[in-house]
Amino acid sequence: MFSALKNPNYRLWTAGALVSNIGTWMQRVAQDWLVLTILTDHDGTAVGITTGLQFLPILLLGPFAGVLADRMDKRKLLLVTQSAMGFFAVLLGALVLTGSAELWHVYLLALGLGVASAFDAPARQAFVSELVPTSDLPNAVALNSASFNLARLAGPGVAGMLIAVFGTGPAFLINAASFGAVIFSLAKMRKERFQPTTLVARRKGQIREGVAYVRQRPDLLLIFGLAFVVATFGLNFQLTNAMMATDVFHVGAGEFGLLGTIMAIGTLAGALLAARRGSPRMRYLLGGAVGFGATALIASFMPSFLWYALMMVPVGLASLTFLNSANTMIQLSVDPAYRGRVLALYMMVVQGGTPLGAPLVGWLGTEFGARWSVGSGAVLSLVAGLIAVALVVRRSRATHGKPSGAPARHRARARALAPALGR
Repeated sequence: MFSALKNPNYRLWTAGALVSNIGTWMQRVAQDWLVLTILTDHDGTAVGITTGLQFLPILLLGPFAGVLADRMDKRKLLLVTQSAMGFFAVLLGALVLTGSAELWHVYLLALGLGVASAFDAPARQAFVSELVPTSDLPNAVALNSASFNLARLAGPGVAGMLIAVFGTGPAFLINAASFGAVIFSLAKMRKERFQPTTLVARRKGQIREGVAYVRQRPDLLLIFGLAFVVATFGLNFQLTNAMMATDVFHVGAGEFGLLGTIMAIGTLAGALLAARRGSPRMRYLLGGAVGFGATALIASFMPSFLWYALMMVPVGLASLTFLNSANTMIQLSVDPAYRGRVLALYMMVVQGGTPLGAPLVGWLGTEFGARWSVGSGAVLSLVAGLIAVALVVRRSRATHGKPSGAPARHRARARALAPALGR
């Protein structure tokens, strides 16, 4: 379960990332609470816009960020992006503590944080492959998820207590300080222990090359399409949990933070289960998508805060199973020369749909009730998962020769998907 930790550079990375992730979750909770209850009168649309602005840059800048990740020393690039994100957190914390924060400040700083994150995400994802040998890569990806969700256990709860006692300002400053842990870990790594990688030379058309590489891979297209639907319309729980907590169950900041912590129990369990598995399998990807849609739909009907909170455990387990399977399958199957660009396109799909999905989900919650915001995303995720299952099964049968009269191009696409299904 922890085999990747035998690599010293990866141990440093994991320790720094855990501290930083705790701060990140604290800021997420504080930012949503600040907009929802202090800067607006429970305006879910404003929270959705804030979230959307934070993820909009990955949609616009993702391809270029992926090219930089393939061209540049990833450690140097991460030092710049982590420092920038820390700066934006300091600025927001200072505005809140001085009583100067306004809604447009949050919008602007969320956009700035999103720009830094757009360049950080593909480099950070691809950097893992330089810290461990290929045999340890599935375990390293799963442990990254475990670290992120272990932080999710602590971050929201700590943020809720801080907000209840001191307000939202300290949460932003703590997050700013947490980026120092990542910067320290990057500085302490030994270059001679990195896994050898070849940087891609600068030339024209490299973004088009990355897009063309994905287009010729039916397995990647399936993962990307499914991830877009689930992430855009289903994985908005920082927003929907805030609305469910305040509008449906009428509880405060502490209970809102607790929902994130309880959901993290499920996601952490999913990450640890993934760490025990060897290579990724298509069945876990599809099962995670269908399971997430089904459990989230059930959660939308829960009659009390307690039952809703308990449902966050299977929701978290299913969502992490899906996301971890998608990430690992991409990392292992992509040519290293294209890894940064493909991961950037994947992050565009996973995060870039948020500017569309978050405001829409927030509007649904404001106009029709918070249960609609949870249930609608669940239904779309469930339908997308079932369609993907049907598509993979159909192509798998085509590969084994049952529909022998199928066009050659269909049989070729089926053959490309069948190995992933077998794994």
